[in-house]
Amino acid sequence: EIGQWLEWNHNTELDWSLLGHEKHDGLRRFLGDLNRIYRDEPSMHQVEFESHGFRWLQCDDWQQSVYAFSRHAKDSDDFTVVVLNFTPVPRYDYRIGVPKLCDYIEIVNSDAQIYGGGNVGNQGKVRSEKVRSHGQAQSVKLSLPPLGMLVLKPTK
Repeated sequence: EIGQWLEWNHNTELDWSLLGHEKHDGLRRFLGDLNRIYRDEPSMHQVEFESHGFRWLQCDDWQQSVYAFSRHAKDSDDFTVVVLNFTPVPRYDYRIGVPKLCDYIEIVNSDAQIYGGGNVGNQGKVRSEKVRSHGQAQSVKLSLPPLGMLVLKPTK
């Protein structure tokens, strides 16, 4: 979880000195945050192996290589939205349909400065609009980081 250069060796300890480098410490923080979200967000684990716990929001934009899905808890109002940009090109004003008309908090941005990224994102929050997109009655306009991932949580 620290981005070691060498293959793991069970006869030696991890190369902890790498955490003194910004990129390695950023990777440690990023993976720690992903693990925390998986543990703390019911939508990420409660119905993990059931079809109603996952919904594609965008899975056919092969030209821009953007994918989006939502994960749902037992309470269907408890969900997270994950948006992935698989290109090295930032996507600005990318519209994606979302399940609920509300504000969304950016709980993870893989390009955040704290992780060693370039900080392309949405200033931590976006508001959905009554604009149909991807089969949803409402949508958000996002700045998608290059080769990045956003995890959005609706406000209550």
